[in-house]
Amino acid sequence: MSVARSSLWMAGGTTISRVLGFARSVILAAAIGVTTNAADAFGVANQLPNNVYAIIVGGLLNAVLVPQIVKARSNKDGGKGYIDRLLTLIITVFFVITLAATLAAPFLVSIYTTGWSDQQLALATAFAYWCLPQLFFYGLYSILGEVLNARSAFGPYMWAPVLNNVVSLIGLAAFVILFGADPTGARAIESWGPAQITLLAGTATAGVASQALILLFAWKRIGMKLNLNFKWRGFGLRPALKAASWSLGMVVVTQIGGLVQTIVASSAVSGRSSNPAIASVAAAAIAWLIFMLPHSVATVSIATSYFTRMSKHAHENRIDLLKNDLAAGLRAISVISVFATFALIVLAYPVSRVFVGEFAATAALGNVLIALMFGLVPFSFVFMMQRAFFSLEDTRTPFWFTVVQISMHVAGALTIAATVPAAQIVVALSALTSVTILVQAVIAYTLLSRRIGSLAEHRITQATTQFLISGFLAATVGWFVLQLFGGLTENAFAVDTVISSVLTIGIVGFVMLAVYIVALRLLRVQEVDTVLAALKGILRR
Repeated sequence: MSVARSSLWMAGGTTISRVLGFARSVILAAAIGVTTNAADAFGVANQLPNNVYAIIVGGLLNAVLVPQIVKARSNKDGGKGYIDRLLTLIITVFFVITLAATLAAPFLVSIYTTGWSDQQLALATAFAYWCLPQLFFYGLYSILGEVLNARSAFGPYMWAPVLNNVVSLIGLAAFVILFGADPTGARAIESWGPAQITLLAGTATAGVASQALILLFAWKRIGMKLNLNFKWRGFGLRPALKAASWSLGMVVVTQIGGLVQTIVASSAVSGRSSNPAIASVAAAAIAWLIFMLPHSVATVSIATSYFTRMSKHAHENRIDLLKNDLAAGLRAISVISVFATFALIVLAYPVSRVFVGEFAATAALGNVLIALMFGLVPFSFVFMMQRAFFSLEDTRTPFWFTVVQISMHVAGALTIAATVPAAQIVVALSALTSVTILVQAVIAYTLLSRRIGSLAEHRITQATTQFLISGFLAATVGWFVLQLFGGLTENAFAVDTVISSVLTIGIVGFVMLAVYIVALRLLRVQEVDTVLAALKGILRR
């Protein structure tokens, strides 16, 4: 199967998973609200394992597993002994980290929040005891999935989260049926009991566990079996551990940045007495979920397909082929990310209305999303360029350009905490994220060009400019169509109800996509034909 078809096959699983994830977020918002104290308590608790998982997939495991497994396949046993030992080591590390993190739940919650009442801290800690075991299952899912990717079995890794969302949806539906919906926070913090906490947080963890364990069946289908082997000495694990050490440093640095951001975002809760719709931790999490939709569907799918190829080319010292794959991946990522950026900026308020009820809360979440979306394209570029460094077994360089980005982010977040009003804190943090990611992308591109040579002949800048022109035209037309629905004022059709918002998103989004594709065709952009041809091939199959 070609890279384009593999990417679209993975994107299909990710799309269904994200649609279900959106449904889960909508039901969660109905169950406990978005700008409520209970929502922020659950948001902090559930964010603890999620943050670490996102970093691990983007750094530690991705940097180590695929390149090392590709190299190990040349061994007499096809890499089986090496894989068993490496995975046993990683699983052991994850188990120890998960156990330590769960025992430290009260401490972790306390350092991720500021200005919270004792009751809200107690609720967040109770949630955290149930949520933190997700760390182990996220790690298991990652390592099982990365081995499948290294064997070019890409589908299961992207389709497994569908089961996670199904399990979580069942749990949320049961919660609403048994305990009722509470989108405005009428349920007092003190009224939360063990049954409510267990059902809400426990089913979230059960979903993650099912997502990991189902990959064992995918292993069996390709003739693999995990045999734990604790004989780590003298089996060539040193290169993997060296690569992991720099990635672990990147994990620590990024966690510091995430910690500071969460603390600053949680401080916005103090302003809720004057404005109950102030965005805080839960709103930031939902904005990030929306932001990650195009990234997960397009960028992760495309980068995963190319990563194995780039690792193989790097192992064979074919840098010319590695550059071809990198450039093709960046162009394919850009054509989708640019459209997603313009579409979600134009439709930020209708999309936000799906998650919240009051117009004030819709505007608060919408503004956070708009500020965040400007960072999507550079964020996706950094993700792909990290894969190029990882394929070269270079984890040190990504560590250093991550240090620069996080240092800027921490300094900016502390400045925001001291100078920005509570109502605008999360918006300012989102804008800061976009700016620092852009700087990170520029640094990463410069350093990568020095490592593998110039990418000028691969027309990345020219292609991205064409995408931006087409995206701007689509956004302009979409904005005018949005005005036909009454604009974005309170009680306007586009933000009046969930149903009207969904209809607006569908109609305006379709018009924008049509304009975007026509503009790309007129500019003779090749990537459109490549994607359409791959999609037709999958439909035929």
